[in-house]
Amino acid sequence: MKTRILLSLAFVFCVSLSFAQTKEELEQQKAEKQAEADKYQAEANEIQAQIDALPGWRVGAFGTIGGSLSNFNNWFAQGAPNNSSGTIGLTVNGFANKIEEKYFWRNSLNLNLNWTKLDDKDNPLDSDDFEPTVDVFNITSLYGHRLSDKWAVSGLLEYRTTILSNFNDPGYLDLGIGFTWTPVTDLVVVIHPANYNFVFADDDTIFNSSAGAKIVADYTKKLGKVNFKTNLSAFASYEDSDYSNWTWINSFSYTLWKGIGLGFDFGLRSNKQEALNYQVNTLGNTMATFDNVDNDLQSYYTFGISYNF
Repeated sequence: MKTRILLSLAFVFCVSLSFAQTKEELEQQKAEKQAEADKYQAEANEIQAQIDALPGWRVGAFGTIGGSLSNFNNWFAQGAPNNSSGTIGLTVNGFANKIEEKYFWRNSLNLNLNWTKLDDKDNPLDSDDFEPTVDVFNITSLYGHRLSDKWAVSGLLEYRTTILSNFNDPGYLDLGIGFTWTPVTDLVVVIHPANYNFVFADDDTIFNSSAGAKIVADYTKKLGKVNFKTNLSAFASYEDSDYSNWTWINSFSYTLWKGIGLGFDFGLRSNKQEALNYQVNTLGNTMATFDNVDNDLQSYYTFGISYNF
């Protein structure tokens, strides 16, 4: 009996030792394969960088879709026991860039739309429609004639507004000339001291067009499964600082499977004309002026399912 027990223990020990050795061998093989994959990925990235540096068009887009729906019946624990609610969000970042040896033409689109619904079924006076809550539309077109590898004389057209409600009220159109700096492939910095900011709005006592300087910085990068874009657009008015404004928009997506992944977008904006218009024409505060209005920082974010086109 003792002999059998000892043989059984020896057998278990040998099996365990064999398993441990097999596991270690598999981990080593995995490490070797991973190192080999990293090497090939680095080489692929270098080749892609060479492709990106070639003349011609580069076209691409990625976006985020987020949403939720809910319905409650006789859920008495909440204030509105019978209600249906939902949110739908959509973000699109697209570009079409023509890069040549002597010139470039860069075009981009940023679209961020969001609708929200809260229908209290016991209140016949409330709305049961999806109402727009986020409304961002921005297009730019930048042309540059190269002075060197990193500097160019350039002209910029940028238009931004809302499209779901109050289209072109306000709307901003920047037209200007100056210089563009491209220190690396994915970074574009626009410096235009000669720029005019056209502002379109029904209330021309608040919104005013003016001359000023335009600064734009855009960084767009794709690294494997990651897409990232950040864009800062600022206007400094020569006439009055109350007419100055800036907007900073950031988009990030991570691909999980066949172009589908997770996306996150957020934006910040400072615009005193919009803050005053909200106080006077939306809230009815007729005492508000440029001198006493609170120019609170504007912001938004969207998180949801992303898709890379």
